[in-house]
Amino acid sequence: MIRSSKILARTLIAAGAVAVLPAMAQAQAVRTDLLSLSASATTEVTRDLLQLRFSTTREGKEAAAVQGELKQALDAALTEARKVAKPGQVDLQAGNLSVYPRYGQPKAGSSAAPQITGWQGSVELLVQGRDIEAISKLSGRISSLAIANVSYGLSREAREKAENEVVSQAIASYKSKAAIYAKEFGYSNYRIGEVSVNADQPVSVMAAPMARFKAMGASADEALPVESGKATVTVNVNGSVLMTK
Repeated sequence: MIRSSKILARTLIAAGAVAVLPAMAQAQAVRTDLLSLSASATTEVTRDLLQLRFSTTREGKEAAAVQGELKQALDAALTEARKVAKPGQVDLQAGNLSVYPRYGQPKAGSSAAPQITGWQGSVELLVQGRDIEAISKLSGRISSLAIANVSYGLSREAREKAENEVVSQAIASYKSKAAIYAKEFGYSNYRIGEVSVNADQPVSVMAAPMARFKAMGASADEALPVESGKATVTVNVNGSVLMTK
C-alpha cells in the first residue's frame, strides 16, 4: 500500500512538471512586438558661472607665525571680496588653511629621526557666481592671494531653462521614431510603454592656469580677461514601445 502511494505521488509530480513546461516555454518566448527605443535633443547655452580659486603659501621657522601670515592674507582678500559679495551672484568660500612641518635630511650614517627644520602652509579662497563682470574685476583688487585657477560652468537656473526648452524636442523625436520603426516592422500603430527622461549634466571647463596674472603687470583695477564659451545640454528619452496591428 505504501509502495503504491509512492508510485502515485511520483506520477502526479511528473504530470505536474509536464503541465508546467508549456507555460514556461510561453513565458520565455521572445516578444516580437516590443521595441526598445531612445531619442535625444541637444542645445548649446552660454556658460553663466565663473569660479576663481585664489591661493598663497607661506613658510617660516614657527608654525604659529606661518598660520598668522596665512590668516592675514586671507583676511585681506576677504575684505575686498565682501565688498561685492551677493548671494547667487558673488559667493565666497574660505577654506583649506593648512600648516605642515618641513623635515631636514639626517646626516649620512645617522640613525636619528628627521628633525623639523621649519613650517610651510597654504590657504585658499573660492569666489564664484553669475556676476562674471564683478568677479573678473575683483581679481584685480585682491593682492594678498594669487589666482590658482579659473573655471566656467552653467548655473542651475540656466541648465533647467535649457532642459525645458529641449525636452519637448526629445519627446517628439521619440514619438517620430516609434511611428517610423513600427511601420518598417509591418505594424500600423504603437503604444508608449515605460519611459525615462533624463538630462546630461554639463561639465565645468577649467581655463589655463592664471597664477601669473598679476606678475604680468596687471594694475589693481584691471579685470581678469574672461571667455566663458558654451555648454551643451542634452535631454535623453529611453523606453519601450509596443507595436500594434
